Amino acid sequence: MMVVEITAGSIFGSMALLADGLHMASHAVALTINAFAYIYARHHAQDIKYSFGTGKVNALGGFTGAVLLAIFALMMIWESVERIIYPVGIAYNPAIFVAILGLIINGTSVFILGHHHDHNLRAAYLHVLADALTSLLAIVALLVAKYIGLVWMDPLMGIVGAVLVSRWSLGLLRTTSAVLLDNQGPEHLQLKITQCIEDDDNRVTDLHLWSIGPNIYSVIISVVARTPQPPEYYKELIPSSLGLVHLTVEVHEWFQEDFDN
Repeated sequence: MMVVEITAGSIFGSMALLADGLHMASHAVALTINAFAYIYARHHAQDIKYSFGTGKVNALGGFTGAVLLAIFALMMIWESVERIIYPVGIAYNPAIFVAILGLIINGTSVFILGHHHDHNLRAAYLHVLADALTSLLAIVALLVAKYIGLVWMDPLMGIVGAVLVSRWSLGLLRTTSAVLLDNQGPEHLQLKITQCIEDDDNRVTDLHLWSIGPNIYSVIISVVARTPQPPEYYKELIPSSLGLVHLTVEVHEWFQEDFDN
């Protein structure tokens, strides 16, 4: 359907239809990059060249996809603005037919995916729902342009589609860049780690938590203790269910000034 809409939008002169197809294409490109990232990460999972494994390959793939999505959005805005300034002829009837066909197919996909509760399928459901909405907007724009004469409504829907792609791109850039730049991990996880270790005799004085893969974190902890124990003792206090790997614990003797601070 994506190929049909892009082709039909180019042939029939409808920016709304072309934008709908490009919106689908942006999802397809991002998912293809993610699929390649998963394959690469799994293939090199045991490669010792990667100190913390290949989990960040997924984030790199997502970041790359987000950059491509931003380029998609800029192209759509450029083309839409150009068509507002210099309108082109639109073959309304075949364009509307293709847009309705796109809505039917996307609507069917929404119905199928809506019955699943898996997180990945939920994300796919939201993407397809967005595609269905842009298909609906394309139909409205073409009908308004045909029967009311507001031809600018067609390229305006191209701008709306670009905004949707841009929002997804910015969100993906924000989350993936945080992983690639080793942002400090979630606060609730930091708090849980601290609570597992701290008591009257032990205190966490420094904690570095960062993501090295989807829901996988590495951590370095500095502990001061009145009666220092081996690092393994503190590691065993932390539940394995927290998804922590490459756990490093530094232990120092607890002096009074540490407690006062």
